[in-house]
Amino acid sequence: MKQPSGPSNSSSAPKHAALGLLLLLCTGLSHAHSGDGIVGGFLAGFMHPLSGLDHLLAMVAVGIWGATLGRPLLLTLPIVFPMLMVVGGVLGIANVPLPYVEPGIAMSVVVLGLAIAAAWRAPVAVAVAIVGIFGVFHGFAHGQELPASAAPAAYAAGFVICTGLLHLVGIALGALKSLPRGTQLLRASGALIAATGVWILVGMPGVA
Repeated sequence: MKQPSGPSNSSSAPKHAALGLLLLLCTGLSHAHSGDGIVGGFLAGFMHPLSGLDHLLAMVAVGIWGATLGRPLLLTLPIVFPMLMVVGGVLGIANVPLPYVEPGIAMSVVVLGLAIAAAWRAPVAVAVAIVGIFGVFHGFAHGQELPASAAPAAYAAGFVICTGLLHLVGIALGALKSLPRGTQLLRASGALIAATGVWILVGMPGVA
């Protein structure tokens, strides 16, 4: 009988899985920007979070922050964000007025990036409130941009599933904290995420 591989191979499996997910998402991102073959419904909803750098970074950051905070937020934050996204999506579809949506989305990238960079051990209620509020903003944007031909339920399922996958990528990256200098690397990535969020925010019309 073939003997199982040594511990070095098993420890590398999460890294390979994370790399595979990242490659898959990058491929999806290029297709989302080209628009080829994307129609209303589940596929459009799945691709939408990949079509904007602000959405993508915020969702990955939620996973990284949850991973650095550990349980219960490791599981809670990636659940709360999609749930509140659905609420925001319903508000967007219904055209309920919600001010400062785009600045709010950009600020989510800044705040989540800073939380990672500062290794902020936020209380559970505070972390959930922050992620939940930003989830509403992201979901509202998805809902407002719902294609005319899309089935709302299928579209919502698509962007929620894609969001969950992006959270998993963030959680996989957060596992780097167990490696030598992993914490410093994660904090540096948080600073980069926050800086990108500031760049997005400054580039908005009427802000700069």
